[in-house]
Amino acid sequence: MTRTTPTCLWNDSASVRELTYSMEHGAVGATCNPVIALGILHKETERWKARIQALIQEMPTATEDQIGWRVVEELSTEGAALLEPVFEAHRGKNGRLSIQTDPRLYRDTRAILEQAARFDSLAPNMIVKIPVTRAGIPAIEEATYRGISINATVSFTVPQAIAVAEAVERGLRRREAEGKDISAMGPVCTIMVGRLDDWLKVVTEKEGIILDPGFLEWAGVAVFKQAYRIFRERGYRLRLLSAAFRNHMHWSEFIGGDVVISPPYAWQVRYNASDIPVVSRIDDPVEKRIVDELLRRFPDFERAYDEKGLAINEFDSFGPTVRTLRQFIGACTDLAVLIREFMLPNPDRK
Repeated sequence: MTRTTPTCLWNDSASVRELTYSMEHGAVGATCNPVIALGILHKETERWKARIQALIQEMPTATEDQIGWRVVEELSTEGAALLEPVFEAHRGKNGRLSIQTDPRLYRDTRAILEQAARFDSLAPNMIVKIPVTRAGIPAIEEATYRGISINATVSFTVPQAIAVAEAVERGLRRREAEGKDISAMGPVCTIMVGRLDDWLKVVTEKEGIILDPGFLEWAGVAVFKQAYRIFRERGYRLRLLSAAFRNHMHWSEFIGGDVVISPPYAWQVRYNASDIPVVSRIDDPVEKRIVDELLRRFPDFERAYDEKGLAINEFDSFGPTVRTLRQFIGACTDLAVLIREFMLPNPDRK
């Protein structure tokens, strides 16, 4: 795929081991967030133990939360360093490390911007993840205007993707009007395709809906393809990124598009071992009978698929948004708990 199509591979992890494997198979980007950082620290405890203990000594007044976020920053800058040659070769479009702003800030535009500016300064090839919430949309515009490349996250729908694209365009136009350079910027908008599928499966159970279970695997694919069609028609200057993988179609159905595919390491290993043909499918429509049935059965699919299905002030209360923010915020708590085990080891433990 990475050799024969314009579709790019980014690794959905900042683990050096996993990113190295991914780059050997054509990856030109990577990502980090509290969930990913927590997973890396659990898997690579021995590698990071000494550094966490050193940070505790270096930051004598810091809370476990502050130290945890410093670790996220260091994980991210390490991955960014690995990607810097790619960044230079691609002139900013790829070779970036996505670092996520604190999900607990999702209601505060100013706080998101302050953290985005800090993260942007950590390495020349950072791309900052900002949630597609009511407060996130103006933060995306302003960050873009300031020259910060953004990766819009906590995004599941066509209305969110369009709101992001319009915010990025406003930011780019403001820069251009002032004669500021945009040539090395590389913004993307994530659609967490699998998380939309997950939500419709929750709704199916809650409401006792019976339908072909295979239809539910196509919901995120249909939304992504709909957004991609609109992006091309309108000439938006950012790419879509597919994330939250649940089945091979979250990769295979988007091959051929000028998009980013960002599967976790484990999914990449599975894909590389599979016999699924690497052929362009981005322009193949999802079967009309599947889309029609999803539209008929699920008002939330209609809200996700129709470009006017959600207003910006409804983004924060959309089911997948709530579920995802809860998980991301929970990971922040879990990360602080992990650091606390180093800072204040349990004296009762043998």
